[in-house]
Amino acid sequence: MKTLCMPNHLLVVLLASLLLPIAAHAQQIAVTFDDLPAHSALPPGETRMQVAASVLQTLKAANMPPVYGFVNGVHVQTQPQLIQVLDAWRAAGNPLGDHTWSHMDLNKHTLEEFEGDVQRNQSLLSREMGAEDWHWLRFPYLSEGDTPEKSAGVRAFLLQHGYRIADVTISFDDYAWNGPYARCSAKGDAKAIAQLESSYLAAAGRSIDYYRGLSHTLYGRDIPYVLLVHIGAFDARMLPRLLDLYRSRGFSFITLSEAEKDDFYREDTDLALPPGPDSLENVMRARHLPLPARPQPPAELQTVCK
Repeated sequence: MKTLCMPNHLLVVLLASLLLPIAAHAQQIAVTFDDLPAHSALPPGETRMQVAASVLQTLKAANMPPVYGFVNGVHVQTQPQLIQVLDAWRAAGNPLGDHTWSHMDLNKHTLEEFEGDVQRNQSLLSREMGAEDWHWLRFPYLSEGDTPEKSAGVRAFLLQHGYRIADVTISFDDYAWNGPYARCSAKGDAKAIAQLESSYLAAAGRSIDYYRGLSHTLYGRDIPYVLLVHIGAFDARMLPRLLDLYRSRGFSFITLSEAEKDDFYREDTDLALPPGPDSLENVMRARHLPLPARPQPPAELQTVCK
């Protein structure tokens, strides 16, 4: 459980694990994709369907278990042809979940507005998923409410409608590379694209050490992690190498539901429970443990190829 306390005499020893890479030993990770069917800018001549097809081909070639894609239905309304992305995702045997209709930030809207945005997505998800379970919600921006009342209210709403929360326990801001990749592709700057590839993989590697360090500090073990990436053009390009990176670091791939059977996720899969910290970072804060600086994307992403 996220609320368990760590004996004080272990603090120094366990915090030291944050400073050194942790040995790989068959840790598990569930890969999830946000922002289906459309995320970020596209390189010239590339389509959303080509991005999705590339992702799906990589997942199949890597013998991945079913991978959830979290949907913003508004894109299908504004660009009806994008339904093909969702159809292809389903045809490949991968499930879809709810990312709200318009990618609404709960922290910037009323509870009633957010609930309406979730419900607006449901007919699309129900049509795509049929009898299979689509009742997983990935909060846009991972915002679960900026007040205790809003957080409790949205949990009550989700419980009433049979949802579970699709947590994120490992990420590296992958979305930050998709815009620069589109710009560099438009300029034909192969050298800059190679640098983007290198920095993307380096960031992914740093995030592994960071989140595994938090997990070992808190629990003395690896929790099953849930990875957040996006259905962007650069993510599609890098996905084969990203999956290889996780395998080389000792990870095996599991489904979202398998990962969230772990006690760490209990408060977000049993929404009748009171809310608890929703990330490894927030558990560290709740226990008043020193939180290392989270690795950030390189600053040059903001200016490259502009």
